Order: sequence, then C-alpha cells, then structure tokens
Amino acid sequence: MSLNISQTKPVLFGIPSAVAQRVSPSDVWQQVYQKLPDFPKENKYISKETGKVAETNTLVSRLIRYHIYIKERSPIYRFDWKLTLADYLGANETMYDTTYPGSDILRQNPLDGDRAAIASLSRSQRDALVQALVNIFSPDLQNQPTPPTSTTPQQPQTGGAELLK
Repeated sequence: MSLNISQTKPVLFGIPSAVAQRVSPSDVWQQVYQKLPDFPKENKYISKETGKVAETNTLVSRLIRYHIYIKERSPIYRFDWKLTLADYLGANETMYDTTYPGSDILRQNPLDGDRAAIASLSRSQRDALVQALVNIFSPDLQNQPTPPTSTTPQQPQTGGAELLK
C-alpha cells in the first residue's frame, strides 16, 4: 500500500489548512469582543515605539498569542484553552515575563495585569471566553450534528476475522 502525499492535507496546530486559512489569530480577538462586549480589554498599556496607548494590544489578543505561539496549543479544543486559563490562574504551567506577548513592545509588561483580570472573572465568564474562542477558530466543528446515541447495545458482528485473510 502506498500513500499519495499530494492527497494529505497540511495541519497547523491541529487545524486542517482550510480552516487555518479562514481564521487568522491576529483577527480573532476582535470577534471575541464582538461576542463578549463586556469582557475586559486591558488595553491601556503604552507602546514603546509610539509612546501612545496601544489600544489594539488587548487581553484577548495577548491570550491568543500566548496560547498559540508561546505554548503551541491547538486553538480548536476547549481543553487546551482551559489549560491556558489555568496558566493565568497559576494552577498549571509557569508563565514567564520575558516571553509574554507584549513584554517586548509595551513600556510595562502586561502579564501581572492580565493574570489579575483573568482571576477576577467568574467561571461562567471564563467558560464563555473559551466557547467563543473555540467557535471562532473551528466554525465547521460547531455546526456538525452530534451523532445519535443508541440505548440498545449493538450485537457484535461475526466473521470479522475472515476479512483479515
């Protein structure tokens, strides 16, 4: 049996390439704030380059960059986003000042403020954030029907070993 390489689809962080091309991590933060308009922006930090408030450098944009580029976690799974939130809450992996998104371009490192903002959220607010992120990064997955569950157990099929000959 040979594998035709041209038929395989490239995958980026667990996302088929077609989905990855439709969703740009740099644009997702805006969609999150459209879905969750009351979510904290934490965008009052001053840019080192311009000396002005970097309004587009938001909590959600930094969280996404941390999740995808620093931790290299898949953006389509709820569990991975929950791991990232656990990082912010100090319950999972250590977060480092030097590699945190924004530390290199903002006058003040936003890590402590972002951790405090995430800690101040209720569980339902964190769940809403996770759901919004998953829905945006995997629009095709949210529209797939759930397979029906059967209450009657299926009987095992006989003769399966014959197919192996």
